[in-house]
Amino acid sequence: MPRDETVESFRKGLDVIRTFSGRKSQTITDVAGHAGLTRAAARRFLLTLADMGLARTDGKHFQLTPAILGIGQAFLSGLSELEIVRDVLVDLTRATGESASAAMLDGTEIVYVARSPALHRIMAIGLAVGSRLPAHATSMGQALLAGLHPRELDRYCASATLSRHTEFTLTTEADLRQRLAEVREQGAAVVSEELELGLRSIAIAIPDLGGSVRLAINLSAQAARISEEEMRRSFLPALLEASRAIALAIERR
Repeated sequence: MPRDETVESFRKGLDVIRTFSGRKSQTITDVAGHAGLTRAAARRFLLTLADMGLARTDGKHFQLTPAILGIGQAFLSGLSELEIVRDVLVDLTRATGESASAAMLDGTEIVYVARSPALHRIMAIGLAVGSRLPAHATSMGQALLAGLHPRELDRYCASATLSRHTEFTLTTEADLRQRLAEVREQGAAVVSEELELGLRSIAIAIPDLGGSVRLAINLSAQAARISEEEMRRSFLPALLEASRAIALAIERR
């Protein structure tokens, strides 16, 4: 899309909102640095958000308010199939005792769109609908990347920063492309401690009815309790069955 047909200030305003990902409270200086704005510009955007009720301030620090959830809900409410996905994820958790999630690819990150947490916590960070994680270091991200058209994957590789999160993270394009080839061949992505030590997960991509990959689902567990081989043997059949259940339920709608 031509840049002269876009609204740059709107783009910057969204960048300001995104700076709060993983941060509860920020000063104007914090936001300016994270969004790449001048302090004066960051101040105007933050005061606008506060005036709209989307943020609040004590005079120095700014926080987003729950009203900001309405922006994401406008998208999620339009995806009626997510109701089906949520129900299937709950069944997966009941059957396996592990956390089940669904995510979509957004740029170089995955965004959680549904989740069924296990009773035991397996990650240091809390995850919820709307949480974002780097695609290259996650099982759902790798499952989704493996389904991209070659030109789309080239664009991803050109824009992604393959940051290291643990000693096992794939940080070169060559290593990532090799992994994605394996995912395509095996039909599933297994990630062991690439995002966080002690965490292992397996994911598959779910094609939509038109054949384009849109969504991935996964099961996650503590690495000490299950090996990669056991994960494939025990969890992959459950994920494949869940994928069929989702596709069938959506088709019947």
